[in-house]
Amino acid sequence: MAAAKRTDVGLLVGAVDQGTSSTRFLVFDSKTAELLCHHQVEIKQEFPKEGWVEENPKEILLSVYECIDKACEKLQRFNVDLSNVKAIGITNQRETTVVWDRVTGEPLYNAVVWLDLRTQSTVENLSKKIPVNNNFVKTKTGLPLSTYFSAVKLRWLLDNVESVQKAVKEGRALFGTVDSWLIWNLTGGAEGGVHCTDVTNASRTMLFNIHSLKWDRELCEFFQIPMNILPNVRSCSEIYGLMKAGALEGVPISGCLGDQSAALVGQMCFQDGQAKNTYGTGCFLLCNTGRKCVFSEHGLLTTVGYKLGRNKPVCYALEGSVAIAGALVRWLRDNLGIISSSEEIEKLAREVGTSYGCYFIPAFSGLYAPYWDPSARGIICGLTQFTNKCHLAFAALEAVCFQTREILDAMNRDCGIPLSHLQVDGGMTNNKVLMQLQADILCIPVVKPTMPEITALGAAMAAGAAEGVGVWSLDPEDLSAFIEERFEPQINAEESEVRYSIWKKAVTKSMGWVTTEASEGGDPSIFSSLPLGFFVVSSMVMLIGARYISGIP
Repeated sequence: MAAAKRTDVGLLVGAVDQGTSSTRFLVFDSKTAELLCHHQVEIKQEFPKEGWVEENPKEILLSVYECIDKACEKLQRFNVDLSNVKAIGITNQRETTVVWDRVTGEPLYNAVVWLDLRTQSTVENLSKKIPVNNNFVKTKTGLPLSTYFSAVKLRWLLDNVESVQKAVKEGRALFGTVDSWLIWNLTGGAEGGVHCTDVTNASRTMLFNIHSLKWDRELCEFFQIPMNILPNVRSCSEIYGLMKAGALEGVPISGCLGDQSAALVGQMCFQDGQAKNTYGTGCFLLCNTGRKCVFSEHGLLTTVGYKLGRNKPVCYALEGSVAIAGALVRWLRDNLGIISSSEEIEKLAREVGTSYGCYFIPAFSGLYAPYWDPSARGIICGLTQFTNKCHLAFAALEAVCFQTREILDAMNRDCGIPLSHLQVDGGMTNNKVLMQLQADILCIPVVKPTMPEITALGAAMAAGAAEGVGVWSLDPEDLSAFIEERFEPQINAEESEVRYSIWKKAVTKSMGWVTTEASEGGDPSIFSSLPLGFFVVSSMVMLIGARYISGIP
C-alpha cells in the first residue's frame, strides 16, 4: 500500500541557482522559508587559452533539468505532492554571455564566462573613444569599461565567430546572460520560448541605462550591438512564462535575479545602508542605497539591486566585486593538488593558525574592485624555506578576507557611515577559520545566518511573491529573522592594520604584469620567437661547451 502524501508542508517554491561552479535546484516552504530538498551538479569550466574561461551552454541547461528532476524525485520520496510547487525562481552567474540560434535552439559558441579576459584589447580600444570630460558609459550604466561585463564579450563574439556573424545577418541570433538562456529554453525554446531578462542582469551588460531601465541606443551604437538580438527587460518578480517540460511542467517561472541581487533579497537587506557579502567563486559586497543611484569615488560599481514587481520601485546598490574567492580554493585543489577537497583547506589553515609572513594575491583574472586592473596577475610572496602547504592554505583564506577589507573600506568612504557588522552568506561561510579571520581583519563582527542557501532563497522569495502567484509575502512584518552565528574580532586592531598594510604592499607588486598581446592568448614561451629561441639555445650550447673545455664539473 502506497504511503500517504505529507500534509505538513505548505505551498512550495523552487529555485534554480545556476552559478559559475555548479547548478542547483532547491525547494522551499513559502511560509517558513524551510529548505525541503535540493540537488547539485558541478559545471565544467574550459580554458582554451590563457585568460579565456568558457562553459558549455547545453551542459548548463542539461544540469538544470537534471537538478529539477532529481530534487522532484526526493520530494516524492518524502511523499510530497509535486502540485504543491507553485512557482520557480531563477538566479544566475552574472555577465556570462551566450548567443544562440532562435530557429535551431543551438548555442552559436560556448558561454563566455564573466571571469574571461580575452577582451582586454577590445576594452583598451573602446576606452580611447570615450571623451575624457564625458564618460557617458559610466554615467548611464554605473560601470567602468572592463572585461568583466557582457557588452565587450558580445562585441568579441560578433568580431571573431563566423557562426554568430552569419546568424545576426540572417536575423536568427539571440543574446542573453545565463538567465535568458535558461528562461528561453524552459519556456519552450525554439517552440515559442520567452526571450527576456530582468533589470539586475540587464544592469551588468553595459548596454542598459540604469536610470531609464531600458536598453540604451547610444550605448548599443557605441559597442556596435544590434538591438534586435537583446532580450526584453522585465522586473525581478513577475510571471515570465510556464515550464514546458519535465516534472514541473506548467509551473510558472516568476522570479529572476542575478546571484548577488538574489543574495541581497535573501538576506532581507531591504533598508538603505544594509549590506551583505557573498563568498562564492568570487566575492561580492552589496549595499542597498534605496531609490538613489550613488556613484562611487572609490572604485565601486553602481548597479540595480532589485525591482520586486512590475509596478514596484527599483532599488539600487553599491557593489564591490572580487574576482577570485572560492575559485582560489578550487585552484589549490585542481591545479596545485595540495588539497583533495575544498573542505580540507580549513583543516590545513587551522593546523598553523598563521601564514608565517606568506601573502597571496589571487589576481588570476586581473584585479576587480577597487583597482580595475586587468593587467594584474596572481603572486605569492614572503616565502621562506619554512613555508609549507598549511601556510599557503592560510594565506589563501587571508587573501579572501583582505580583498573584502579593501571593498568594505571603499564602501564606508562612499556611504559615509561605516558598517557596524557584516552580514555574510555563500558556500565559503561554512569555513569557520575564514569567518574568524574575516572578523579579525575587518575589526567588526561577522554575522552568518544558519540558513545557508541565501541566494536561492532570494530567487524563491521573488518568484513566490509575484503577481498571479502570491504565495510568499515580502511585507516586513511577515519576514522572520534567521538564527545567526556571530564571529567577534579576536585580535587587536594594530595587528590587523600591520597585516593589511603588508597585503596592500603585495598588491602593488601584482600590477602591470601582462601586456595586451599576452592576454589575447599569445604563446608566452620564449621559443615562440624564433630569433630569441635560437639565441637562448645557442647560448646554452656555448655555456655547456665552455664548461666541458675548462673541465668544470
